[in-house]
Amino acid sequence: MTIMSTLSSLIHHNPLNSKTPTSLFCSSIRKNHTFSIKFPFLHNTHLPSQVGIQKVARSPGLTLENMKWPSPDDEIPFWESRITTSDVTIEAPLSADNDSNLTHIVHVTAEMAPIAKVGGLGDVVTGLARACLSRGHTVDIMLPFYECLPKQQMTELNLICTFDSYHDGNWVPTNAYRAVTSGIPVILIEPTNRFFKGPRIYGGSYDELEAYLFFCRACLEYMQVTGTQPDIIHVHEWQTSALSLLYWDMYHRLSLKKPRIVLTIHNMEHYGECRKEQFGKSGLDSDVYATADKAVDDRTIGHNPERLSLLKGGIVYSNAVVTVSPSYLKETLSSGWLSSILIKYRDKYNGVLNGIDTALWNPATDPFLPSKFDVQSLDGKTICKEYVQRGLGLPTKDVGASTHVKDKKPLVVCITRLVAQKGLHLIRHAIKRVEELGGQMVVLGRASNGQVQKEFEGLATLHNQGPSIRILLIYSEELSHMLYAAADMVLVPSIYEPCGLAQMIGMRYGAVPIVRRTGGLADTVFDMDDQSNHEISNGFVFEGIDEKSLSSAMDRALAFYSDKPDEWQKLVLKIMQIDNSWNNAAAKYVSIYNSVRAH
Repeated sequence: MTIMSTLSSLIHHNPLNSKTPTSLFCSSIRKNHTFSIKFPFLHNTHLPSQVGIQKVARSPGLTLENMKWPSPDDEIPFWESRITTSDVTIEAPLSADNDSNLTHIVHVTAEMAPIAKVGGLGDVVTGLARACLSRGHTVDIMLPFYECLPKQQMTELNLICTFDSYHDGNWVPTNAYRAVTSGIPVILIEPTNRFFKGPRIYGGSYDELEAYLFFCRACLEYMQVTGTQPDIIHVHEWQTSALSLLYWDMYHRLSLKKPRIVLTIHNMEHYGECRKEQFGKSGLDSDVYATADKAVDDRTIGHNPERLSLLKGGIVYSNAVVTVSPSYLKETLSSGWLSSILIKYRDKYNGVLNGIDTALWNPATDPFLPSKFDVQSLDGKTICKEYVQRGLGLPTKDVGASTHVKDKKPLVVCITRLVAQKGLHLIRHAIKRVEELGGQMVVLGRASNGQVQKEFEGLATLHNQGPSIRILLIYSEELSHMLYAAADMVLVPSIYEPCGLAQMIGMRYGAVPIVRRTGGLADTVFDMDDQSNHEISNGFVFEGIDEKSLSSAMDRALAFYSDKPDEWQKLVLKIMQIDNSWNNAAAKYVSIYNSVRAH
């Protein structure tokens, strides 16, 4: 079965129950769970100041003549045939100097890339943890031992201890394991009840909210029984926000005296809505927290029953609260029902722009690319573009020595979860507009909503056999790397975007961003036609949420590409040298840690 012949069957594929050859085409959905990266911290590949200019190590003898080009007629899709992800080894850069005031940080999180990655949360936790490690700090990540975790990605997996942790009137025997993944020490919490069982990180048959309440208390119970006293417990999102309440009103009154709590909110739209009887299963009296100044969900005041918000409780009880960009901080202070509590605690509320993992996302060393490249030579990017075009059956011209873009079709990529936040109507319009303008576009992503999935299946059926558009309704770590490398432009038309990583990754790989001005997109992309920001201009920006606004930005971008090839080339080189690494963000987090830690 060839790639093209399976494009239509791919659209309707369910990777959990397929036993047909179609699973070969879609196995990348599962293969990303075997993504293994080892980051030895004894080797310095480049310093943060050298981002984007590392010397490319090319395979000897790699030429256009001996390149093995993929074809849509290949039995195995090209992104699955090049490399086994479990064999990938990447060296991570070290910081130039250790921080002077070193800290022990424990992240308590529902996600961690790559072993438990669903969205950007996993990337951020791993990137920040690694950056702090490289600055000399002691860092651990505490994660549920989901049944679906790929054990082959972990090294030194060992049982540390077994202890009992409370849930709903019972003490549940719980195992704690230590392992290393992505160069980071991980502590895995495994209850012996039904929690965290199933084939996926989220969406199991158990009560998810109760499971994360249990996890929060189990992490504190583990620290108590093992005598672990970190300086900072860093919790993330609603899933682990309840830890701050449990810490200050229970475990701090017992034996945990040293830790201070930092909460990062990655997306304010997920509140952790909780019935009082659910919260009570943690061992805390839910009535105590059902007040406006603690954890009651303000939207339910006066209703029967009122509900709690775990995220709001985390905001109140944490020593410091961080969100993931300065612009998103301003937006959340002025809109949304949580704005009043955020204004009340404004003095401890910070906006820190996320970074990207420049060891993992590095076109000079990326093992998933058919040809590597850097700012000193973009020949490899030209090869990557043709490689993807040929593999997906998109028309292309022969690659020559020149890297000029004149007379070549621009390739736009959109790598995203297909959810309302990401601007679904704008993505649909972009597909139409790119085709009208004579460009090419690839959409890579999945929808959790059945109606959205069906709608994009229809678009894929309409376009995937044509000459301009490919819509791939899968998640593939391997293919995402190749698409960023191949792209001339990366589209991020979000309705709201707390930070966004796609625009930063795209620039790292020489893909010019087209974005809507919101949240972290507004903090990282500056319009080429804005003369007041000419020195930092690096993309094409639109304001509205309507199709006309998007069309204006896309028209300008594609015209710039075709009409000004030399200036486009300079723009590509410029954006590849922007430092969006975690080093800057980690320094700001360390400053926050130091401001709240006990001395």
